[in-house]
Amino acid sequence: MRLEAWHRFSLRRTLLAVLLPGMLLVVGVELWITWRTAVDAANAAYDRSLLGAIKSIDANISTDSGGLAVELPYRMLEFFELTASGSVYYRVATEDGLVEIGNADLPPPVHPLATGRPQFNDSNYFGDPVRIGSYARLLPRPLAGQEVAQRVVIQVAETLTSREQFTHTLVLQALTRDLVLVLVAGVLLVLVIGWALRPLARLRNEVQTRSPLDLTPIASEGIPVDVQPLVEAINHHVERTRRLGEARRRFIDDASHQLRTPLTTLTTQVGFALREPDPDRLHGALLAVKAQLDETVRQTNQMLALARTDSADVASESIALASLAEEGTRAWWAEARARRIDLGLEVPAQPVWVQAHPGLLKEALSNLLHNALRYTPPGGHVTVHVTAEPGAARLMVVDNGPGIPAPERDRAGERFFRASNASQPGSGLGLAIVRSIAERHGGRLEVGVGPQGQGLSVTMILPLPPS
Repeated sequence: MRLEAWHRFSLRRTLLAVLLPGMLLVVGVELWITWRTAVDAANAAYDRSLLGAIKSIDANISTDSGGLAVELPYRMLEFFELTASGSVYYRVATEDGLVEIGNADLPPPVHPLATGRPQFNDSNYFGDPVRIGSYARLLPRPLAGQEVAQRVVIQVAETLTSREQFTHTLVLQALTRDLVLVLVAGVLLVLVIGWALRPLARLRNEVQTRSPLDLTPIASEGIPVDVQPLVEAINHHVERTRRLGEARRRFIDDASHQLRTPLTTLTTQVGFALREPDPDRLHGALLAVKAQLDETVRQTNQMLALARTDSADVASESIALASLAEEGTRAWWAEARARRIDLGLEVPAQPVWVQAHPGLLKEALSNLLHNALRYTPPGGHVTVHVTAEPGAARLMVVDNGPGIPAPERDRAGERFFRASNASQPGSGLGLAIVRSIAERHGGRLEVGVGPQGQGLSVTMILPLPPS
C-alpha cells in the first residue's frame, strides 16, 4: 500500500497504525540491546569468579620436588560448582604438554596466551557449552632438566547454566517491563489522540450546523496550531464566496434600479409611436426609441463589466503599459475624428512594465476615453499619458471639458454618481468600473483638474512589480 493511501483513513487510525508498530519495533531493538547487555554483565561477573578459581589453583602450584605438583583447593572448587549450578573442570599443564594435571582434553585457548593476562572464551566440552578461563605464567625454575624455565597454563571451565539463567531472568524482566510500558503508552496514545481531535470534531459540528446563508468566518479560538492554516484557508474561501454573493446581489439591485426607468421610458415611447399617424413624427419617435435603446444597452454593458470586474479572478501577466495605451488609444481615433477632438498619446522613452490583466486594463482605458470624448466639446483636446515614478506607474487621461466641480471630486468613482454639471445621459458607472479595476490590481484612482485649471484628469495608479 502506498503511503498516500493511508490518508484515506481517519487520523486516529493512521496514528495508531503507525505509532504502535513503531513502538513494538523499538521494544524489539531494546530487548536485543538488553540481551547483549545481560550477556556481557553475566560474563563480567562470572569470569571474575573463574579468575578467582584460577588464582587459587595457581597459588597451590609447587615445583620444589623438581617436577610440577598441585594441591587442589577442593572446598573452593565445590563452592565454585555450587555457584555455577553445574560442572567445573580444570587443567594444569606445562606449555609443551609434557606435564598435565586434571582434565587434559579441555579445549586449548583460542588465541595465544600472554604471560600474566587471563583469557576467556566460549567452547564445547563433550557436547556441553562451557566458558573457559585460561592463564599462563613462568615457573620459578626449569623442570625435568630443562635449561630454561617453562610456562605453566592453568584452565578452569564451567557450564553455562547459571549464566543463561541470569541472562534469561534479565531479558524476561525487560520484556515484562517493556510490554507494560507499551500497553500503558497505547492507552495513553488513544486517550491523547481522542482528546487532541476534539477541537476538530467541534469544528466539524459547527460547520455542519451552520445555516447555508451564514458566511461569517469560522472562529479559530481553541483550534490546534497545525489546523490553523486550514481554518484560515476555509475562512478565505468563505470570504471570497461572500464577496461573490454580494457582487451578484449588488448587480441584481443595480440592474433592477438602472433598467427599470429606461424600460419604462421605452414602453412609453413605443406606445406613443404606435398611436402616432404622422409619418414624420413617427420617424422621430422611432429615433428616440433607438437612442434610448442604445443608452440602455450601454448601461447594461457597463453593469456587466462592473460585475465581472468585482467578481472575476485577476490572472495577471507582465504588460508593457505604453503599448497597451497606444493600442487602446488607436481604437478611439475614429470616434475622436468624428467629434472633431484632438486625441493624443504621450509615453516615456523607456518601457513601463506592470503586472496586470490586459483585458481589464483595456476596459478601464476604454471607459476613461469614452467619458472624456463625450464631455469634451468639439475642437477640444484629450491626451493619454503613461508615466512611471518610484514604485508605481500612472495611466492618465486628461481633457479640457467641463470637468467635475471640486466639492464633488471625492465622490468620483462611486456607483451611479453623476456630477451636478453632467450634460450627457449616463449611468454613473464608467469611473466606478475604472476604480474597481485599479483596486483589483492593488492600485487606486485619482481624480483631479485638467491643465490650466480646466477639464478633468483621471489617473489609474498601478504598483510596479519588484525589480
